[in-house]
Amino acid sequence: MRVGFAGLGRMGAHMAANLVAAGHQVTVWNRSPEKAQALADQTGCAVAATPADLTYASEVVVTMLADDPSSEAVHLGPDGLFNGQGARVFVEMGTMSPDHIRVLSDAAPEGCTVIDAPVSGATQAAADAQLLVMAGCSEDALDPIRPVLDALGRKTICLGRTGAGAVMKLAVNSLIHGLNQTLAEALTLGEAAGIAPEAAFEVIENSAAAAPMLSYRKPLYLDEASHDVTFTVALARKDMEVTAALAETLGTAMPQGKVTLDTLRRAEQAGFGARDMAAMVNFMRKDKE
Repeated sequence: MRVGFAGLGRMGAHMAANLVAAGHQVTVWNRSPEKAQALADQTGCAVAATPADLTYASEVVVTMLADDPSSEAVHLGPDGLFNGQGARVFVEMGTMSPDHIRVLSDAAPEGCTVIDAPVSGATQAAADAQLLVMAGCSEDALDPIRPVLDALGRKTICLGRTGAGAVMKLAVNSLIHGLNQTLAEALTLGEAAGIAPEAAFEVIENSAAAAPMLSYRKPLYLDEASHDVTFTVALARKDMEVTAALAETLGTAMPQGKVTLDTLRRAEQAGFGARDMAAMVNFMRKDKE
């Protein structure tokens, strides 16, 4: 298929490369043009000058953007995706609010479809095409673009309606950020009692509390400064703010989520915003009562 891809960050660059590797005819756009050109040099994909130009070259456009404002600019701006012609399906795979997905769906050009299909998995899962895709659509709506999503992930779960993918991504991320915070507390508790972090982590990793993310993020938890950032504290805070707002709208209590959000805010204010979310271990060391 002719696939456009907008947003070549830590996840997006891997995803676009996998689409090329799967045999799709890929055109990319990124706010920083040098990233798009670097990927073109690496993979042979084409580069679009604007998001609107991306639609002319594509049947389907995939966006992997950081938040609602960036997605709004790329879709609705003067040279945005919705001001181009050609692509008929737009797949937003970033972590967005359900309200924003509804705005995109309502604003899409006549005859076009917006599908929210956020993913679960870190940068290595993106590189290995092992993401979980949560699609806010029916199986029938997904069928025309299934080859695209199959090139990006290990499994796609259809959730039936527009916006449901965004809701589930927020739900999953709230659990991940809560686990991240609880792990930081558990490690610092053990350390305060004289137990080495490596030993404490081995116990946790082999206990009933083990989760896949603990194993693949283990090097970051034990030595965050020596590894590349995969997901920042600032992005985690953004996720939890959007989730808290959704919970308030739905009348759902999220007491643990509010604690996680408050701690992330304090960490960001303390200068941890650009660091990997594994840095919450170091923040909790500094945050002793």
